Amino acid sequence: MATYKEIQAQIMELQRQAEQQRQSEIDGAIQQIKSLMADYGISVDDLQETRKKGAKKPAGAAKYRDEHGNTWSGRGRKPAWLHGKDAEQFRI
Repeated sequence: MATYKEIQAQIMELQRQAEQQRQSEIDGAIQQIKSLMADYGISVDDLQETRKKGAKKPAGAAKYRDEHGNTWSGRGRKPAWLHGKDAEQFRI
């Protein structure tokens, strides 16, 4: 049976080997990505996420507020706390 120190040495060696393998695979992945980018004319800017059409816009500044601190910008569906009430009495 191996001693604690021997097992620790084996762990350290395996971690070193794992890190070497990881770096090797990362290098391969980077090369593959660069090759695909070159083949398709993709730039780093093309990879940046952009806002898609139809994406939700920010709600905007609150125009209505109740005594509990609930707010509504006046855009979108009327909130439940405002149903059946005159919205003008809650205008900020």
